Amino acid sequence: MLKDLLLKNRSYRGYDETRAVTRKELIDLVEHARLTPSSVNKQALKYYLACEREETDRIQPLTAWAKALKKEVPYKGHCPRAFIVICQDTAISPALDAYLKDVGIVAQTMLLRAAELGLGGCMIGSFQKEALQQVLKLREQLRPLLVLAIGKPDETIVLENVNEQGDTTYYRDAQDVHHVPKRSVRELVINGEDS
Repeated sequence: MLKDLLLKNRSYRGYDETRAVTRKELIDLVEHARLTPSSVNKQALKYYLACEREETDRIQPLTAWAKALKKEVPYKGHCPRAFIVICQDTAISPALDAYLKDVGIVAQTMLLRAAELGLGGCMIGSFQKEALQQVLKLREQLRPLLVLAIGKPDETIVLENVNEQGDTTYYRDAQDVHHVPKRSVRELVINGEDS
């Protein structure tokens, strides 16, 4: 069951804009994230939820997606219907680097839950932090660390083995299918002969 969710949980860069994402669904994602482990149990992360079109339209231009692709994504009319901005509350802890693993844990947890709900998402680390903080009117103590795009996926993503040259660059073919090369277990395990 976990493997099925992992296979559904891709970095989607195209969404069906006719499928709204509700605040209740976003709260559900945060509910799952809050159950995860936290460094020294500080629970220093906070979440800004955006699912109204006016808000998502302000956030979208402040993000940068899939630099390896030749075309800019998401395409017009295929943007996510929601965003979750993962922030660190520096009043709880000012050490921004100390909680980066927590960011990864909660982001992956939320995206796995989204997959379970028939949604998908993408972790966006490339965004205009200061502009986003201003647009969302976040208090100075809340520092945006990662943006999650959330919506109903509207694209095909195929996993494949890394080629003989070892190239892991993702790409789109002539039919706009998104290909993601993955290293083999044999290449990942550093001790012993595993396949």
